[in-house]
Amino acid sequence: MSISETEARKVAQLARIAVADEALPALASELSHMLQFMAQLSEVDVTGVEPMTGVEKMRLKRREDVVTDGNMAEAVLKNAPDAREGFFAVPKVVE
Repeated sequence: MSISETEARKVAQLARIAVADEALPALASELSHMLQFMAQLSEVDVTGVEPMTGVEKMRLKRREDVVTDGNMAEAVLKNAPDAREGFFAVPKVVE
């Protein structure tokens, strides 16, 4: 499949990329090469090959989902510019 300069201009416009008129032939050529490569990939026989999410099969380590306060309230509040009674104090924004 070949991409024309008009189609390349439209792709650039949709991607919000500024492309000078003199650069359109090179862009059209690059896009055509990409499509040719994708067509070449579609010719590969993948029967019996399972889809992958990564290059290695590994399971993520799982932990029990338990809600906690983090046991760090004092350490966190030390970073606050103004903390009162165990909470962040912020300026009033609505009257």
